[in-house]
Amino acid sequence: MSLQVYNSLTRTKEIFEPIVPGRVGIYVCGPTVYGDSHLGHAKAYISFDVIVRYLRFLGYKVRYVQNITDVGHMTDNDEDQGEDKIAKKAALERIEPMEVVTHYMMSYFDDMAALNVQWPDIICLASGHIPEQIALIQRLLDAGVAYVSNGSVYFSVDQFSGYGKLSGRRVEELEEGARVAVNIEKRNPADFALWKKAEPGHLMVWDSPWGRGFPGWHLECSAMSMKYLGETFDIHGGGLENQFPHHECEIAQSEAATGKPFVRYWLHNNMLTINGQKMGKSLGNFVTIKEMLQRISPEALRLFVLMSHYRSVTDFSDEALNSAEKGMARLSAAVQALSQRLPGAPEGSADRETTAELAEIRRRFTVAMDDDFNTAEAVAQLFSLVRLANSVLSAPNPATRDTLERLMAEFRELGEGVLGLRLKERAAGSEDLTDQIMQVLIQVREKLRKEKQYAMADEIRQMLAEAGIVLKDEKGRTTWARL
Repeated sequence: MSLQVYNSLTRTKEIFEPIVPGRVGIYVCGPTVYGDSHLGHAKAYISFDVIVRYLRFLGYKVRYVQNITDVGHMTDNDEDQGEDKIAKKAALERIEPMEVVTHYMMSYFDDMAALNVQWPDIICLASGHIPEQIALIQRLLDAGVAYVSNGSVYFSVDQFSGYGKLSGRRVEELEEGARVAVNIEKRNPADFALWKKAEPGHLMVWDSPWGRGFPGWHLECSAMSMKYLGETFDIHGGGLENQFPHHECEIAQSEAATGKPFVRYWLHNNMLTINGQKMGKSLGNFVTIKEMLQRISPEALRLFVLMSHYRSVTDFSDEALNSAEKGMARLSAAVQALSQRLPGAPEGSADRETTAELAEIRRRFTVAMDDDFNTAEAVAQLFSLVRLANSVLSAPNPATRDTLERLMAEFRELGEGVLGLRLKERAAGSEDLTDQIMQVLIQVREKLRKEKQYAMADEIRQMLAEAGIVLKDEKGRTTWARL
C-alpha cells in the first residue's frame, strides 16, 4: 500500500507523490510567541513531528520548515484591525517586543524538547525576513492584484479568481461579513493587508517603499515557505482554525505572484477540547503545556495525542490522561524486561514464529501509517508488540538473544523512531547496582511469602510501586521494571 494523505484542498485522500522523487518539502505554521505554549500546540506539533518522522522512515529526504510569528499577528479576528499581539504584550509589560519574543520562543523550544519533538530543519522568524516580504508585495503590485492605500498595501481578492477554493467560502459571503466593521482604506471589505502603515507609537516598524510599517500576518508564510522550499512545494500543514483566513490568503498571494500552484497537499490537524469543551481562557479551561507536565509525564502526553488521529477532535480528560500514563508504563515495562533478559539470553537463531508475528505487526503498523498517518492504529500495533514480548519472556524455554534483539529493534524503530516515544530501558553502570539491590529485595519478599508473612511482602511491593518500580510474578520467578 502506498502512502495516502487527506488533502484539504481537494477534500479527498490522495496517493502521496512528491514533486521531486525521494524528496519532500514541508512547511508548518509555527506559533505566535506572546505566551506559553498550550495543549493545542502540543497536539499540532506532535502530530506533524510524527508525519515528518514517518516520511523519513519511508526513505524520503525531508526538508521541514517552520516559522515563528514575531510580528504582524493582530488581535482582531480579520487580522487587519486591532493591535499586534506581541507589541501589545510588550507595552503591557513595559519591555521590548523582542524580549517578549525571545522569552516565549525559548519557552516553546523547551516544551517541544520535553515532548521529544524534533527540531525542524529550518526555523525562520518573520522579523528576519522583511526584505523577502517586501519583495513579494512588490511582485503583487506589479501584477496588478494589490494596491496602496494611505501607506498600507492590500491584496485585491476580486483579482484572484481562486480565492476561497481551500475553505469553500465565496467572496460575496466574505464581503457581507466584513461590512460590520468597514475599513475605508479597502476597495473591497474582503481584501486583506499585505503591509500595514504604522501608527504613531507602534513598537515594531520597518522602512518600505510605501512608508514605515510592518507586514501583514498572512504574508510571512508565503515569503518564507517559497524562499526555502520553492514556488511550488509538497506539503503545507497547520491547524484547521487557520484554514481561513490564513491559509486561504497564503494561496491567493502566492499563486497570484507566481502564476503557479502553491502547495500540492494541505494537511490540517483538528482542534482539541477539554472535557468536551473547546479550550479557552474565557471558559477557565486554558491549560499550558508546562501546567500539564506538572500533572503527567511528557511521554504520556505524547502518547495521549497519538492515540487519536490528527484530523479528529482530541478531548483531554483526567480519565484519558491516566490511561495514557498506564499505557506508557506498559510500554516501558516491556522494554525494560527485554533489556534485563538480554545479557543472559542464550545464543541461537531467532524463533520463527516470533519472527513471523513481528513481520505481521510491522506490516499492520505501516498500513496504518500509510492511511493518512493513522497513529491511533499504529499505537495499537505497538501494544500488540508488548503482548508478543511478554509472551516470549514468559515462555518456558528461554528466548534466544537474536529473538530478544529483534523485539527490541521493533520497539526502537516503530515506537521511538516513528512515534517518538521515549521508551526507558535499563541503563549501564549504576543500573547494575540497582539490579543487584532489586534482586536482594525480591529474595527478601519471597522469603517472607514462604513464611506466610504476606502483609510484609505486600508492603515491599507497595513501597516499590510508590517509588516507580513494579514487580511481576510469573511462573516461579519475579522480575521488576520501572514505571
